[in-house]
Amino acid sequence: MKDTVAAQTLLSLQKTPGVAYPVLGAISVTHLLNDMMQSVLLAIYPLLQGNFDLSFVQIGFITLAFQFSSSLLQPVIGYFTDRRPLPYSLPVGMGFTFFGLLLLSQAWNYHSIIIAAMLVGTGSSVFHPESSRVARMASAGHHGLAQSIFQVGGNIGSSIGPLLVAFLIVPRGQSSVAWVSLAALAGMVILLQVSRWYSYNLTGTRGKNTLRKTETGLSKAEVTKAMGILLTLLFSKYFYLAGLTSYFIFYLMDRFDLPVQQAQYCLFVFLSGVALGTMIGGPVGDRVGRKRVIWGSILGAAPFALALPYASLFWTLVLVFCAGVMIASAFPAIIVYAQELMPGKTGTVSGLFYGLAFGMAGIGAAVLGKLADATSIEYVYHVCSYLPLLGLTAFFLPDMRERTHHA
Repeated sequence: MKDTVAAQTLLSLQKTPGVAYPVLGAISVTHLLNDMMQSVLLAIYPLLQGNFDLSFVQIGFITLAFQFSSSLLQPVIGYFTDRRPLPYSLPVGMGFTFFGLLLLSQAWNYHSIIIAAMLVGTGSSVFHPESSRVARMASAGHHGLAQSIFQVGGNIGSSIGPLLVAFLIVPRGQSSVAWVSLAALAGMVILLQVSRWYSYNLTGTRGKNTLRKTETGLSKAEVTKAMGILLTLLFSKYFYLAGLTSYFIFYLMDRFDLPVQQAQYCLFVFLSGVALGTMIGGPVGDRVGRKRVIWGSILGAAPFALALPYASLFWTLVLVFCAGVMIASAFPAIIVYAQELMPGKTGTVSGLFYGLAFGMAGIGAAVLGKLADATSIEYVYHVCSYLPLLGLTAFFLPDMRERTHHA
């Protein structure tokens, strides 16, 4: 009965020309569940390290397996669904995550952990391109706002994951990961309703506006240059975030002698800042222009990142929160900016950028893990502190508002 009412509520929005907030809310909630389950994988690294005597390199390769199973598939899925949208692929993708978590809860060796990580990554590869298209379809022109609502769900989910690990999994052990898989079942139910709305609106005004190609006023060379700059900014953002999300717990344990549970709470502080920054970045980009947000957010994280290796525990938490707010505010603007560079290719752009983001984070985790094994975790944070300075390259992005105005 409740599913029927939810479906009727979502389907009724096909006649509403404004922002479809219930749809955005639904995909934001499922993004929360999706990324919460992903962050559980990252947050149980200390537990897995203890159970299977893993090195930092092996931990990095778990992240690499997860990120690459997503990053390699996302652009392919996005390109395919631009040509042939698959609304009901959303709950199917969540099913991969469900089975991945079940396997992770019973993993018996390192290789089974790798397979579980790949299944969770495959779920994300289906979820992100199609959900991003739904967000744009539901936005009624407020693209930055829609991307922020969609993405903030994921960031909140990522921040909840470490708390879930601290309260549920660390005290009860690896097998308790199976309880987290129930979130995937809930996500499948919600996404089934979203898929019905998506399918209903695909051939209507919302769907045609989302798939429509418009003139940007930029030459092919200018588009190529701008995409190259955006990829440089993604490298800066996600290598830095890989160092924090994968190894921040170990950094706190090594430098400040914190126990695992307290370090998990500290990771929550950083991820909360990421969630706040994501929520801010999209609407601000709608108002002041995406180039300004991209420029200010990534470069603005540099002072906090540079000070981090020298700070006390209290100031470490303040600095990582501020760095998280600043650097995360860029991603909604980057996604929408790229979609405006390549109009009519929402799935391709979303799949490419989410995929590259995950892939760069995976490579970053492996490289930084190797560096940590060869030197120390503290040295890794000294190296990472310079990455946000690559935000200077955003100066060379064309102003899309001016181009649109003169086109």
